[in-house]
Amino acid sequence: MSSTPAASGTPAVSPAPAPFTADDYRARMVRAAEAAGEAGLAGLLVAPGPDLVYFTGYRVTADTERLTLLVLAPGRDPVLVVPALEAPDAARAAGAAALTLRDWTDGTDPYAVTAPLLDARGRFGVSDNAWAMHLLGLQRQLPDSAYTALTEALPMLRAVKDAREVERLAAAGAAADAAYHEILRVRFAGRKETDIAADLAALLLGFGHSQVDFTVVGSGPNGANPHHEAGDRTIAHGDMVVLDFGGLKHGYGSDTTRTVHVGEPTAEERRVHDVVREAQRAGVAAVRPGATCQEVDRAARAVITDAGYGEYFIHRTGHGIGVTTHEPPYMIEGEKQPLVPGMCFSVEPGIYLPGRFGVRIEDIVTVTGDGVRRFNTTPRELALVD
Repeated sequence: MSSTPAASGTPAVSPAPAPFTADDYRARMVRAAEAAGEAGLAGLLVAPGPDLVYFTGYRVTADTERLTLLVLAPGRDPVLVVPALEAPDAARAAGAAALTLRDWTDGTDPYAVTAPLLDARGRFGVSDNAWAMHLLGLQRQLPDSAYTALTEALPMLRAVKDAREVERLAAAGAAADAAYHEILRVRFAGRKETDIAADLAALLLGFGHSQVDFTVVGSGPNGANPHHEAGDRTIAHGDMVVLDFGGLKHGYGSDTTRTVHVGEPTAEERRVHDVVREAQRAGVAAVRPGATCQEVDRAARAVITDAGYGEYFIHRTGHGIGVTTHEPPYMIEGEKQPLVPGMCFSVEPGIYLPGRFGVRIEDIVTVTGDGVRRFNTTPRELALVD
């Protein structure tokens, strides 16, 4: 095996899909404003981040203290409040033709500029990542206004993907699969977790990702920590290694996990891996229109519990994915949201034995008209590496 990732016959970069248009963004904003009205909200306040990208295509280049806010309200044209020095970039966003820009200059009060756009006594849904100082500034202007987190008020706002979003997620999944196929060719034993993580990042970029969000490499006892960051531990013969990696391609996320073993595993390691593989299969099999999110969690969790490892499955079974890698819906007990075609999310059960090893297997799936489609198709059997 090679000590560095090598290209195979898979094309490095797939053709870019057609970009979203102003009409696409306009339709999203209209739907969101209507949903806000149906939920009893006066409107939505969308801050920089994944929500703003979804509605306008405008990706703010840097985290800034200057107020940027998209105002969506039922029956009213959308307005994007921006700092004057950012207005040219905002005007070039694909969705800019579908909204009005309202800029403000340094030295003026941006909250006084924004307040006339809002119902003074209204209750608004606000992006989860909005800055507290901006909400406090609006409250000073509108002391009778109220605010609620967008994912609490409208958790399914971005959850159902259209055909072009599904196409992008499928392409991102295929690129992550290609990276996994290649990482199996490199040497693991004697190298640090950070070395394998760097290989995975390079492969994701090589297969067309524009952004790498995470490369979890948990070897041996580190694999028992589900969100272990790759560290300086040297991978040894006999280690189980959890590989969880993903990022953005064409603006949409990938996220997949496979667990490999360096050399021959023990009978217990094979058994634990087999249990997780069966739990993941059961979770995917539970995906269908009309089933609830908690049914997916229950199906996967039952397999692990019945095998005697229930206390070692310590996280939800899945999370939604789209313009960001974690978003609603969530596959967890108590979430009774019914699944509908176009929802995309992970199914990723795991078993984590403290101080020893962990196993997780994850695919991104989408709900179809009559069942489920996987975006990750790499083998789920325990792969052996050198």
